Amino acid sequence: MQTYAQALAALYQRVDWERQRRRQPEALRLTPVRRLLERLGNPQHRFAVLHVAGTKGKGSTAAMLEAVLRAAGYRTGLYTSPHLHTVRERIRIQGEPLPPEAFRDSLRELWPWVEADDALSVFDVLTGLAFQAFAQAGVEVAVVEVGLGGRLDSTNVVAPSLSVLTRLGLDHTDVLGGTLRRVAYEKAGIIKPGVPVLSAPQRPEALQVLRRVAADRGAALYVVPAGAYAVLQATPEGQRVRLPTLAGKARIGHMALVGIHQAENAALVSLAVDLLRDRGWRLDETALWQGLTQVGWPGRFEVLDKDRPLVVDGAHTPDAARALARTLRLVFPGRRWRVLLGFSQGKDMTGFLKTLTARVPVVDIWATASRHPRAVAAEVVGEAARGWSRDFRVVDDVETALRQALQDPWPLLVTGSLFVVAEAREAWAALGHMPMPPQDPEIQWRV
Repeated sequence: MQTYAQALAALYQRVDWERQRRRQPEALRLTPVRRLLERLGNPQHRFAVLHVAGTKGKGSTAAMLEAVLRAAGYRTGLYTSPHLHTVRERIRIQGEPLPPEAFRDSLRELWPWVEADDALSVFDVLTGLAFQAFAQAGVEVAVVEVGLGGRLDSTNVVAPSLSVLTRLGLDHTDVLGGTLRRVAYEKAGIIKPGVPVLSAPQRPEALQVLRRVAADRGAALYVVPAGAYAVLQATPEGQRVRLPTLAGKARIGHMALVGIHQAENAALVSLAVDLLRDRGWRLDETALWQGLTQVGWPGRFEVLDKDRPLVVDGAHTPDAARALARTLRLVFPGRRWRVLLGFSQGKDMTGFLKTLTARVPVVDIWATASRHPRAVAAEVVGEAARGWSRDFRVVDDVETALRQALQDPWPLLVTGSLFVVAEAREAWAALGHMPMPPQDPEIQWRV
């Protein structure tokens, strides 16, 4: 593999469970990734780790934690999934995606071990690559987001200093189970013996599971109290919030990410700062607010045009639709919205549409589909939309749909899938409204 494109082509010859959702429990076992990491000298143990799982907001929470740690002067790594435009976004050092040459060189270093083990998936390899890159770059602390679930996720080979659980809900039920108790059990798999764990407010049946697992493992569980956080003022540029402290007092300041759900995620970060500081980490109020103010997380209630407005948000579950609707009403009160949306297979399209349209005035719906192999066909999305909007259109590709939807002055919301959001961002950039984000070459993957 002499080039970055060749490295990607080799990587995507591995089985990719993100693109092939016929996932079996045995495909989630940790043995292959553990074997790879052992051959690499277990690089995941050469830096501190904050491990983040959950159904909603885990990526945003991880990004905020990393930004705060970097503001405090730590050399940081951030491992997240999925990506919007390039796989290199998943592996960040000091806030910057791994450069193409570094990605190629790291993968080439791993490749003899990868070739020798057919059981390694794309996500396994990326996890090993990330940990190896962090160790070689002298990262002091990495924030690691769980890919799917927790108990059997490839990232669950770390020895964290702190485990964090964002709000839990029903998603990926084909893999994690169809009840909230079962989902909570899978997510609670990241709780380690004696390691403190932070949780967002949870429904009683989920919290019961977390409490039982934490008690069984001797892990102190801290739960963000209901009502301990609030949005005091919100604009498209950010929001002023009240966040809790371990001492029971409030701290007030500004954060860049918008929405009451982001205030909840920031509440987790606020308590994490207190917990880590009590354990000797060099974290202070300046670092907390500097990180929360400077963090960026594209595609999550991202306002591309505040005058029209144009909002892109990767919400794809009914719970996420509820949070999205609340944020739209908070930031743009009284607006009626044209909605451009597409979904990935296995998502509750009806539940999403019912939740969103009950809370947001919708002018019309434009159904479309991303290029992703798991995208639901635009015609099928259109059929789902038929019951929730009298006016709807079906446009096969996102770029064409966006260009056509922009011809009228209605406020426009793009949602339903991060893959649709990514293509909408690329189309918006192609129209000259922002720099074109780095993209990967088209690679034929095996599913």
